Amino acid sequence: MLVSRRPRAFAARLDSDTASTPLARHLLRAYLAGLPTGDCYTDTAELLLGELFANAVQHSDAPADRLIEIRFALIGDRLRIEVHDAGTGHPTPHTATPDDEHGRGLHLVNELAERWGHCPRTGGIGKFVWALIAPSLSLVTA
Repeated sequence: MLVSRRPRAFAARLDSDTASTPLARHLLRAYLAGLPTGDCYTDTAELLLGELFANAVQHSDAPADRLIEIRFALIGDRLRIEVHDAGTGHPTPHTATPDDEHGRGLHLVNELAERWGHCPRTGGIGKFVWALIAPSLSLVTA
């Protein structure tokens, strides 16, 4: 794992393995704990990061030895999370049937993020998926 830290921003590279998903969420919680308003994002951000990271592991056509990079940054009062992978596919939400065990992750991202999208990685192979998360109003006004 490689870690980079700047004021108000964080980046780390993790193994492309489902076992790294809890570590990604732990790093996000630690990042948010260091922010005065971090509690306003924790629940939603943790859920969305877990979904985006799991999608990068499960759906990437990149070689298994490629790392997945996670980035977090507070931009104004919005939290931006990014998940970078070397895969060529693009995330596409679809409607899951009640019997489907998978396929709801991007629906959650679409419903809970203020905005989200994907972009090609600058100067590299693959893409990154990002989500912008507004603070939880119940925690901001408490």
